[in-house]
Formats: sequence, C-alpha cells, structure tokens
Amino acid sequence: MIGYVTVGTNDLKKAVAFYDALFTEIGAGRFMQEDTFVAWAIAPDQPAFSVSQPFDGNTATVGNGTMIALTVDSTEKVDSLYAKAIALGGTDEGPPGTRMDGFYAAYFRDLDGNKLNAFFMETAEA
Repeated sequence: MIGYVTVGTNDLKKAVAFYDALFTEIGAGRFMQEDTFVAWAIAPDQPAFSVSQPFDGNTATVGNGTMIALTVDSTEKVDSLYAKAIALGGTDEGPPGTRMDGFYAAYFRDLDGNKLNAFFMETAEA
C-alpha cells in the first residue's frame, strides 16, 4: 500500500550521508536523486524512503507522533540497523527487543529528529 515516505531535513548533505550509511545495513541504495531530494529502496518496485528539503522553503520540522517503520527480515537486522543509526549520531528511542508476541523492534531518531522504527514480525509456519 505505501509507495514511499518522505522526511524533511535542514541539512541535506548530512541527512544523505546518514541514510546512505544506514541503509547499507539492509541492502537499500539510492534510486532517485535531485538537488533537494534523495530516495532509497531495496528495489525500484518496492516501497521507498526519501529525505528532502521542504518544497516551500521553510524550515523542516518533526511531526509529533509521526514515525516511520522499516520492516526487515530478522531480529539480527533490527539490531544492526539500530546500532548503525546510533553509531551515525542518531538517538535512542527504545533499544531492540520484543514488544509483544512475534514483534521485535527498535526505535531511534535521525539527525533531524525524525522518529524511525526497525522491526521484524514473526509469522506462524503453515
């Protein structure tokens, strides 16, 4: 259902460096880029994540209650994505761990204060 999400930044160069390094942890790379916008995805036909300077020229701000969840295919990838985000200067919003049966997640903020979550959802074998 989701095609892509975008977060704002006030320092595109720093934000792009953060996300370039972060998304290598899950095999995602840049697939679209302009002067004020960069997008990453695992494949062009998969949902994407982008960072942009606001189109209206005003300061980018963080939405209170807004969070973007990134799905990965193992608890180890949740751990590694969280660790990479923190190593890159992100801030902790909840370390990796089980939140409810079958849901393993970690929460962090990027350099602009945007809240993200990395999660793995176990599914029952048929």
